[in-house]
Parts: sequence; structure tokens; C-alpha cells
Amino acid sequence: MKPKRKPLSRTKVLTYKDEYDSGLLLPVMRATHRAKIGIGRVLPFSGVDIWSAYELSWLDPGGKPRVAIATMIFPVESPRLIESRSMKLYLNSFNQSRFVSVDQVERTMRRDLRQACGSRVEVKVTLPGRFGQQVLEELEGKLIDGINTKISGYKPDAKLLYATGPVVEETLTSNLLKSNCPLTGQPDWASLQVRYRGPKISRAGLLRYVVSFRQHGDFHEHCVERIFTDILQQCKPERLTVYARYTRRGGIDINPLRTNCDDAPPSNRRTARQ
Repeated sequence: MKPKRKPLSRTKVLTYKDEYDSGLLLPVMRATHRAKIGIGRVLPFSGVDIWSAYELSWLDPGGKPRVAIATMIFPVESPRLIESRSMKLYLNSFNQSRFVSVDQVERTMRRDLRQACGSRVEVKVTLPGRFGQQVLEELEGKLIDGINTKISGYKPDAKLLYATGPVVEETLTSNLLKSNCPLTGQPDWASLQVRYRGPKISRAGLLRYVVSFRQHGDFHEHCVERIFTDILQQCKPERLTVYARYTRRGGIDINPLRTNCDDAPPSNRRTARQ
């Protein structure tokens, strides 16, 4: 006998607010997580969190919908980050709200996000006429995912990292970073780039370490900061940059960068999985 299926009418439907409401944003203190991994008030890195929102829409003064892609850049110095699901709800609240111009949309978002995170935020709204300028680009560097190694641990373990030998300067990448949302348990997938100068990092050890996040629950930004501090402490590089490009969820991708170098920030070009 086939199992009975619940009729669609009985499934729970979430109600989303589609009129503008900045109160939907949920700030999260960065310091709470940073304290857990030994980071105090003086940060060992600089950097940004680059967000791309592909489902932004609003109504013009005549009631006609407009669509756009929004880019939001948060500095690591901001005392708070924004929980991604709340960002989705916040952006949904624009759907049935009227704005006189794209500039008003940008100003509104910039003001609300600044108040929520406690620092300046860059906001750029891109209209359909420039959608064709979106470019796919994989992270530069040597892909380590083909290394043949046994893996048995799926919780972050800094002891998997080690470096020996002469000083080198190289860039390593992996597409195997996965963590889980600490609120919903949903998987978060990412490509990772590690650029450094220092004693040669074991590629097999780095690969096992990246995979060790597979059952770890934390925000994107927190994962990248943990990776940065673990590599810095275990491998002692002179220069280090860690950059992750997470696949989009809810129409939003988040791409944290942490570095102790003065290099220019990377281009915000999405990978094929984004």
C-alpha cells in the first residue's frame, strides 16, 4: 500500500511581509563569536563581507514593478553582522512598496543597514540594462581537491593544519567547504581561496581541515574568521588572505574576505555555482 500524502492545502505556508519594514533586520554581535576563537578588540585582519542579492524588487510611483541586483559591502570593523534570513525578509518587504527612484532605494538600504550593523555600508543597485555585465570567474589558485587522502573528521580541527620547509608564496583553492546555518541547519556551500607567504602549508592537511567544517554550524563570516585564525596560528605565514564565495541561498550570496595584507580587494565576480 502506498503511503498517503498530505494534501497541499494542509502544508504550512510561511507569510512574508511585502511592505517595507526595516525592523525585520536581525543584527548579530561579531564580538561574541570572535571571543570564542581568541580574537579580542584588536583584529588580526582587515577585510569585508560582500553580499549579492539577486531578488530585489519594488514598485515605481506608477505601481509598476522594478527588479535589480543589489551589492552590499560590510566592513569587518562593524560591531554587528546581519543574519541572512532576516536580510531576505527585509528585501522582500520592498516588493509592494513604492520608491520614486533607484537612488531612493539605495539610500534607504544604506541607512537601514548602517543602523543595523553599526558602521558604514556600501550599497550599489544594478538595473537589468547592466545584467549582461555579470561575469563568471573561478577563484584563482591551485585546486587541492584532487589530493588522495583519507578523511574521518567533520568538525573543525586546527591540528590538521601544519607547514614545513622553505618559505613559499602561493594561492590554494578548494570547492569542498561546507558548513551549516546555525539557526536552520541548512547546508552552506562555498569555494575557498587561501593566499599566503610563509612556510609551505601541507596541502593534504589543508584539504582535511577544509572538509572538517562539513558538520559545523556557524555563520559564513564566522567560518572564514576561524579558518584565518587557525591557519595563522598553526602555519605562521607572514602574509595571509582567506576568501570564501558561498553559493546563494534565498537569492543571496555572502562572500567574506579576511586578510593581513594591503592587497586590493578581489573583484566581486561570482563563480559558476553562485
